[in-house]
Amino acid sequence: MKASEIRSKWLQFFEEKGHAIEPSASLVPHNDPSLLWINAGMAPLKPYFDGRVVPDNPRIANSQKCIRTNDIENVGKTRRHHTFFEMLGNFSIGDYFKEEVITWAWEFLTDKKWIGFDPNRLSVTVYPEDEEAFRFWNEKIGLPAERIYKLEENFWDIGEGPCGPCTEIFYDRGDKYGDLSDPECWPGGENERFLEVWNLVFSQFNHNKDGSYTPLPNKNIDTGAGLERFASILQDVDSNFDTDLFRPIIDRTCEIAGVKYHVNADHDVALKVIADHIRTVVFSVGDGVMPSNEGRGYIIRRLLRRAVRYGKKLGVDRPFLHELTADVGDIMGVYYPEVVEKREFIERVIRTEEERFHETLTEGLALLADVVASATGAGSKVIAGADAFRLYDTYGFPFDLTEDFAAEHGLTVDREGFDGEMELQRERGRGGRRDTASMKVQGGPLADLTVKSEFVGYNDLITESHITAIVLGDELAQEANEGDEIMLLLDRTPFYAESGGQVADIGLITGDTFAVRVKNVTKAPHGQTVHHAVVEAGTPAVGAKAQASVDKASREAIIKNHTATHLLHKALKEVLGDHVNQAGSLVESERLRFDFSHFGSVTPEELADIERRVNEQIWYGTDVDISNKSLAEAKAMGAMALFGEKYGDVVRVVRVGEYSLELCGGCHVRNTSQIGMFKLLGESGIGSGVRRIEAVTGKHAYAYYEEQMELLKLAASSLKSNVADVPKRIDSLNAQLKELSRENESLQAKLSRIEASSLESKSVKVGDITILSARVNAPSMEALRGIVDELKVKLSSSVIVLGAAGEDKVNLAAAVSADLVKKGFHAGNIVKEAAIVCGGNGGGRPDMAQAGGKDVSKLDEALKVAEELAVSKANVI
Repeated sequence: MKASEIRSKWLQFFEEKGHAIEPSASLVPHNDPSLLWINAGMAPLKPYFDGRVVPDNPRIANSQKCIRTNDIENVGKTRRHHTFFEMLGNFSIGDYFKEEVITWAWEFLTDKKWIGFDPNRLSVTVYPEDEEAFRFWNEKIGLPAERIYKLEENFWDIGEGPCGPCTEIFYDRGDKYGDLSDPECWPGGENERFLEVWNLVFSQFNHNKDGSYTPLPNKNIDTGAGLERFASILQDVDSNFDTDLFRPIIDRTCEIAGVKYHVNADHDVALKVIADHIRTVVFSVGDGVMPSNEGRGYIIRRLLRRAVRYGKKLGVDRPFLHELTADVGDIMGVYYPEVVEKREFIERVIRTEEERFHETLTEGLALLADVVASATGAGSKVIAGADAFRLYDTYGFPFDLTEDFAAEHGLTVDREGFDGEMELQRERGRGGRRDTASMKVQGGPLADLTVKSEFVGYNDLITESHITAIVLGDELAQEANEGDEIMLLLDRTPFYAESGGQVADIGLITGDTFAVRVKNVTKAPHGQTVHHAVVEAGTPAVGAKAQASVDKASREAIIKNHTATHLLHKALKEVLGDHVNQAGSLVESERLRFDFSHFGSVTPEELADIERRVNEQIWYGTDVDISNKSLAEAKAMGAMALFGEKYGDVVRVVRVGEYSLELCGGCHVRNTSQIGMFKLLGESGIGSGVRRIEAVTGKHAYAYYEEQMELLKLAASSLKSNVADVPKRIDSLNAQLKELSRENESLQAKLSRIEASSLESKSVKVGDITILSARVNAPSMEALRGIVDELKVKLSSSVIVLGAAGEDKVNLAAAVSADLVKKGFHAGNIVKEAAIVCGGNGGGRPDMAQAGGKDVSKLDEALKVAEELAVSKANVI
């Protein structure tokens, strides 16, 4: 059975059981520390489980794409370790519980209409205190007691929040995978015979802050089954890597590398690593995660570089991983169309990163050579673990590569020190992945509130309302007093709750005897608008009449920026390409910020074009039409949906003439002319493959132009010119500076020749080798190198080291003639040792190098050390 068929059967089975099928969505951070990211479509499960949000359907099922990188070193060396995998899941939010999920699991696994496993090959584990689960398996399903194992570790708990016992289902793969006489050969033991295929978690308790456990008011089901594991069993192959999810990628890599699978064990590991990592990278880049040096981008960069290194082990010394993008699309594109639709962009990102790493690899090898040279020079036979880890972390060098290189030079590597540095990094990673706010205690003050709250703020900024609820601290209250910070609900409200990048409204809620200032607005678990406010006067009470008034000036500025953001998004696609997609936004009253995917800088000409296009739409005075459509109808119209966003059956479509069409729940102007003007403030990269534009509109754009005009007038005054002639005046001054610079260079060259002539007599001879180490007067490193160059012409077969002292720093430069480089002299090593004496560092090529230092008083001593090094080397030749 193909993996795609297994996935389809899963979704069909649970759809027949009344589950809502969550579509594929982008990857987001997950609350489980063992999972780095998970399908964004399931992100709402966290607030569902703890009661912060109530789902439309309490039954949910899906196939989740997941990324796990906490045991990356095992990938390729075991049958089932992956960084990217699919987890088939079914979930109940306070609906069905143990009996139903156990019954359905057995039906799905054993019924020939679905998976059709032999029931006699299935065993389960349960939590020892979970007699209910044991009874269901034994009495209802008929599973013999000897195939139900009680394990203490069968309790899913990641700290504060919902938790509970679980039951794991194992499939017996038969005698060729393990002998039952082996004490580890049983479900839950360390063996290859009994394969866990499904874990059913019964989320029935809350793990409290004090460490205690209390029953949840609503019990939940959270399950996970491995698609890759199902495929390996149903396709009767040895490992996940031999299934149709991986094998085409491995076969394609074999073609590129000219090797065969299942012939050489080391090659097999490399092929599996490449197949695994390229899936992770392709999906991540497709979801907008670009390789970078921080956060999620760092993980992707590390995986990509790791795959490149394993490619080199197969003898592939060119960028090739991008060529596998099409193979990933062929395998996964039916269910995950984004990897096909974005293929060209994904390939470009991966190829660029590969090319960069091939350059970095060369730099890393040079650094490794320096590390070996330093250890040898210090008389050590061991490379420090910290140095090995720096090579691993910065340049992607695996420990074994450093170890092999060291062995070639008669050295070993401090493995214990390396492992210590690695563990510190893992601790930092585990700490960074903790989601402390993800799973709050179920049943907070807003969780059970079902009072209605109607948002009317699209059309009205002032509304007559009634107060329906007040939250003071962590409790519902009937009233509040002056100075209290409260959360307040109204039956009708014009206040927009922060979402979709648009900030919340601010304003006032007043009554006959009270005034409340609204500072922020959010959504409650049941979707009501929650006003975060402070009581400025009087005593607001539940049931009281109130007038809700949005700050008009703030809202009007916000909607100008929001509509401008839509225009900007479209203009970016027109100028840069359809691969541009929103990666984040902020729409507030004073400015807008828009993050977008684009691999490469944006030129000034492109920015000017983008700005012009947005302003053209404003000048046209185009009407903004907003309507409610079914999701299918909106997509058929061509409405732009943000990948990873969740949309209901009915969506709000924002159309700006024939120019822009997007799904959006935010607030907008009625006509583009209301925006006034649009001005880009700046564009920058905020991560590899992600750019950011900041801009202003309306009066803020006018204020920006006024400020720039004042600066221009100030510049004109300083240049003793009028505003119109500033460019000409600057060109004239630049020409004068260029001429003065040429004169200065000519004078400096003459001084260098004079200085060089006076130094020849200070050189020493060791055989046929001339050694010169001296202090000179040179105002800059450039001047110092000029003197060295003059001396290289005059002194054949020579080693030259010169130093110059400034007020607070030392400059050093060294040169070695070509014939002496061949005999082992190294300018970089010599100048580095001299710089160390001065409290600095440096290095360079064997023939030419420079360095700097901080201690001016040590210059003469440093030059003496350099001379002694050169003389010592000359004496042994």
